[in-house]
Amino acid sequence: MSQDLEIEFKNLLSVEEYDALIAEFGLKEEDFFTQTNYYFDTPDFQLKEKLCALRIRKRELHYELTLKTPEQVGLLETTQILAEEQVTAILDGANIPVGQVRDALQSLGINHETLHMFGSLTTTRAEKNYKKGLLVFDKSFYADTHDFELEYEVTDFDKGETIFDRFLEERGIKKRETPNKILRFYNAVHKAE
Repeated sequence: MSQDLEIEFKNLLSVEEYDALIAEFGLKEEDFFTQTNYYFDTPDFQLKEKLCALRIRKRELHYELTLKTPEQVGLLETTQILAEEQVTAILDGANIPVGQVRDALQSLGINHETLHMFGSLTTTRAEKNYKKGLLVFDKSFYADTHDFELEYEVTDFDKGETIFDRFLEERGIKKRETPNKILRFYNAVHKAE
């Protein structure tokens, strides 16, 4: 189990901008990996109301249960590693296992027994180190759509913001309001209803 402060900047991209960045950084098919996020909330979306998010992420060889909660700067990520059997049970309706994530949910006033999965999103991702941060190139698939996104993960908000803004400006990429993946997913799913 771990807790980390996530500070990242993100920008949605057009397919042309995405393709140009992939070419600029020399990314090949073998540089990409696929991960799937399974999103959870209460039936009345109490986590969303608190600007929090709960997901299970399937990576190649393991699963992570992560609760994201807002901080003054960035998001606090509380993460537990799960076994495949635990994930299968949770996706079939079992409770979140005992641990740091369940404790954090309780401190938010969220009853873990009311949580259910409300959807999943799959991302094809590549990562490159860039100026003491990490550039992340994402192509995400959810509902009946897909989108392209650039993220820049850093440890210093002010320096990271300056570098990211300059990066976009130097490439003529328009700065776009970019909600996080869970919110884009939620909006796409509920817009269709």
